[in-house]
Amino acid sequence: MSETVRKQPRVILFSTPTCTYCRTAKKYLKQQKIKFRDVDVSRDPAAARDMVRRSKQSGVPVIDIGGKIIVGFDRPKIDKLLGIR
Repeated sequence: MSETVRKQPRVILFSTPTCTYCRTAKKYLKQQKIKFRDVDVSRDPAAARDMVRRSKQSGVPVIDIGGKIIVGFDRPKIDKLLGIR
């Protein structure tokens, strides 16, 4: 019996501990059982520069899903890029 498991794209969440939308995004990704790397840009200046380079802005959360950038917690966009129905 072979189940077709779609390989999940790489997900990176750029966040800060004080950001409400970041917490919402983390909670949502966990609920959906999506593996992601959480990058705290408040503690990592290099990661903050990387986030700005990718997203062209400095607000969080920034979610990188397989190289596609979502700024803010945009659930319809997240669902679309991850194939969540």
